[in-house]
Amino acid sequence: MDRREFAGFLSAVVAASALLPESGAAQQVGATGTMEHPVMGLATPGPESGRKPKGELEELVSGVYSPGAGYGSAAKRTSHRYMVGMLKAGNIQMEIHETIQEVGAVHEPTDKHLHNEIWLVKEGVCELTTNGVTRRMVAGDVGLCCAGDLHYVRNAGDTQCTYFVVDGGAAGAVPVAGWARGKYRTPAAMRPRAHWWSRVVRRVW
Repeated sequence: MDRREFAGFLSAVVAASALLPESGAAQQVGATGTMEHPVMGLATPGPESGRKPKGELEELVSGVYSPGAGYGSAAKRTSHRYMVGMLKAGNIQMEIHETIQEVGAVHEPTDKHLHNEIWLVKEGVCELTTNGVTRRMVAGDVGLCCAGDLHYVRNAGDTQCTYFVVDGGAAGAVPVAGWARGKYRTPAAMRPRAHWWSRVVRRVW
């Protein structure tokens, strides 16, 4: 290859490389899959309004979920919900959200409930208080609060703290707006069957 041929080859390579970003973007949007991954799916977005759905909770399915719109009325604390629904196996109600507490944010009120709660710390320094005992959590740590235990989480560092929260329990255990008023129902196909003798026992008691 002489100098003239090499110059022509180099010009062709430069011209082709200029097209790569556009081609790559088109593949990401329009690709139907590869030999290793024949079917490509998209993430399921969280609620647009940040509000939990009303009515019968939907059954959750396998996949990827992205955060929804920010919500929360407390100053310096914002949450993004990923999902809320029912897991068919075990008839478990589950809700997952992310919370960001800025420095100086007032922690949520001390609370207890019928479901279990798990915290996965993404960044910052948090304090988890359960039943009067305070423990520090840093990025990579996991906190657990079992059903019925008093608890709260606060930002204990000089930077914002971010953590994911996984709420899970029996159907109806996770507090959802409208559930107490009868607007939330477990899907009919997932409700346990009531035997005739259980109705008799309820009447007696």
